[in-house]
Formats: sequence, structure tokens, C-alpha cells
Amino acid sequence: MTVARRICQGFVIVITIGSILLMLPISMSNGNWSHPVTALFTATSAVCVTGLSVVNVGEYYSFWGQLFLLLLVQIGALGYMTATTVLLLLLGHKFGLRQKVAVQQSLEQVGLAGVEGLIKSILATTIVFELTGILLLLLVFVPIYGFQEGLWYSIFHSVNSFNNAGFSLYSDSFVQFVKSPLLNFVITGLIIFGGLGYQVIMEMYSWVKDRCQGKQAFHSFSLHFKVVTSTTIFLLIVGLIAFFIAEFHNPNTLENLNLGEKLIAAWFQSVTTRTAGFHTIDIDNFTDAGLFLTIALMFIGASPGSTGGGIKTTTFTILFNSTKAALQGRDEVLCYQRKIPMIVIIKAIGIVFASSLLVVFATTVIAFTDRQLELTEIFFEVVSAFATVGLSKGVTSNFTIPGQLVLITIMYIGRVGVLLLVSTVFAQQKPSAVEYPEENLFV
Repeated sequence: MTVARRICQGFVIVITIGSILLMLPISMSNGNWSHPVTALFTATSAVCVTGLSVVNVGEYYSFWGQLFLLLLVQIGALGYMTATTVLLLLLGHKFGLRQKVAVQQSLEQVGLAGVEGLIKSILATTIVFELTGILLLLLVFVPIYGFQEGLWYSIFHSVNSFNNAGFSLYSDSFVQFVKSPLLNFVITGLIIFGGLGYQVIMEMYSWVKDRCQGKQAFHSFSLHFKVVTSTTIFLLIVGLIAFFIAEFHNPNTLENLNLGEKLIAAWFQSVTTRTAGFHTIDIDNFTDAGLFLTIALMFIGASPGSTGGGIKTTTFTILFNSTKAALQGRDEVLCYQRKIPMIVIIKAIGIVFASSLLVVFATTVIAFTDRQLELTEIFFEVVSAFATVGLSKGVTSNFTIPGQLVLITIMYIGRVGVLLLVSTVFAQQKPSAVEYPEENLFV
């Protein structure tokens, strides 16, 4: 049982348990049993922190069903290995070598030193951000629903925002709050930090701590931190400008808002498109340019080690710099005056190619099973499912059972990772002493 197989198996176990819980009458608002495929779809979407749903979770599920859904989101966001380790630590179990190796590989950390401390830091970071989001969202929801219901709305949406899940208790997500600066900036702030990844947050915390303590020593950020933060800022700004231009004169999205509200709505869409799945403007009424931009940003996704999906910001940057090196005639790929190893470049190419094939294959299959849907709608939903974003053109509930099963599979693969899933099937290749001759090939 390799680490990859344990991770994939763990997600299946959690999804299965979640499906059973969401099928129970106690989870349903009407007190009846839920349809098995509906429960499976919702549980998979929650564990894979996607946010796609064939039902309105705010009306379909009772408080207990919503609570089960929130727990599945939290476990799925932490990751199976991390969540299991946290449970063992809470129960007072010792942290064995096998557990350390498994967590180290699942979190892509170098070395085994400090793995237990890293898990505690991840848990503490999650609690701090989610609690901060809850306190700020109380100012939005308590005046509307009162303290008790407003508290639940704050908890539910704060956890979903930081974990980039995208489930909402509203049928239209946050469309009614498009003019609320507080909700827009709190939700986008949680989404951004959740999409950066814990390693980046920890480096950021160390830098702020050193500055506050007056330490004058030079702080050296890792290459990962530089690539993630710079690429994230670039994509956020590009998304803001592009959505603002694409939807400026669209009467069904931005045209009826004033300039400030248009900028806030475009900013919200730029942030949530790559990771979360909330929306404050009607996606079904987007222009073609807005839809294409949404699909592109969803496919790129968040950053490694985060709660978001997609091919990841680092993969996007590696391929961009590889293209730049090819156009400049260089035989090495540089990034911030550092040489990128060839194995990393090959991995990035493999991720993009395999992901593209998977999206095309799934779209083709659903086009056969759900002929009543348009190809654009199918492609949009498939990309959203694979990148674990959760945005929808409002047709998720119209998918047939076979179409839903395909989306379930895509969400699962998107969460565990294409390469990780493949490594569970094929044994790791042993180093070979044979070196083959090199020959040129026209490209």
C-alpha cells in the first residue's frame, strides 16, 4: 500500500461515509431518504471541495445535512492524510515513522523533520482564518437573520470560502450581495489565502513576525513563494480587468451597477473563478468572452498545497517560462534566477497534457449521454468539476445519472491529482542503467 494508494483509498472511504450520512432522513429537510446518486454527487463535491450540486443545499438538506456537508468540506480541504493525522494527535496517539513519511509525501515536504509541527500549524492556520471570517460575516448575516441563524450562515460560508468549496445556502450564491463591500472583500480574502497554500502562508507569517520583532536580518523567500504570489497577483489583476471589460455593457451582469460596484463585482469574479465557485453576477448570462475567460482561469486554478484545484499556478508559470526559453533559443528554463529541474518541467507538461485529455474525454462522453445539453454547457461544467471550482451555468441538475457519474469521477480525479491517480495503478519505475542514444526530432 503506497502513499498514493492510501490517499486515493482514503478519499473514497470518506466519500462513501459522507454519501451514507447525506442519504439519511435526518439529513433531509423533508425527512425522507435521499436519492443515492444525489447523495454521492454532493458528498464527492464536498470532499473534493468543488461546490457543484444537483440540488439547492440550503433547501434540500436539514441543519444536520448541512453540518455533515460542512464536515466533509473540512476533511476534504485538509486532505485525507492531514485530517487523519490531526485526529490521531487529538486522540493522543504517537506520530510514527510511517505516518510521518505518508504526510511528508502528501504535503510534498522535504525531509521528515518538523512534520508534526507542520500539521499543527496547518490546523492553527485553518482555525484562525475561518474564525476571523466568521466574526466578520456576523456583521452581514446577523442583521438579516438574527444571531442564531446568522451565526450558522457565517460559519457555513466562512468554512466554504477558506476551503474554496463554493457551497452556498442561497440558490443564487451571493447575487443579492453584489453591492455589499464587506461580504465581497471578506469572502474574496478567505478564498485568496485558502488558494495560496499553507507553505506560502507560513512564509508570509514568518516574514511579518520578523518585521514586527524588529529583526533586520535579510529574509529570503523560497522560489515557490515567489512564483505562487507573483502568479496569483498577475492572474487576479488580469481577471479583474478582463471581466470588467467583457461584461461592462452586459445588461444582465454589470451594466446596471455603478462604477465602484462594477469593479467590486469584477474583482469577486476574478478571485472566485480560479478556486471557489461563488458568484455575485449571473454566470448563465455571461458574454462569450466572459465564459471563455472563466474557463481559462478555472483550468489554471489555485496553488499547490492549497484547497483549490486546477493545473496550479506553478505549473502555469513553468510552462510559460519554458515557452519563453524556447522562443529565446535557450536550453534551460529559468525562474527568478533559478534553473528549473528537467524532471519538474516534464511533470508540468504531463499534468497539463493529461488534464486536457481528461477534460476532452469527459466532455465527449457526456455529449453522448446528455444530448439535451449544449456543448458549451457541458464543457463549462466539466472544467469546473475537474478544477474543483464549482461554478455552473445552472445546468448541473439537468444532467442524467450517467452524466452525473462522469462528473463525480472528474471531481475525484481533479482532487487527488491526475499523476497521483496514475501512480496508484502503475508501479514506480526503478532507475535503469541503460541509456538510449539521442536523436533529433522536428517540432
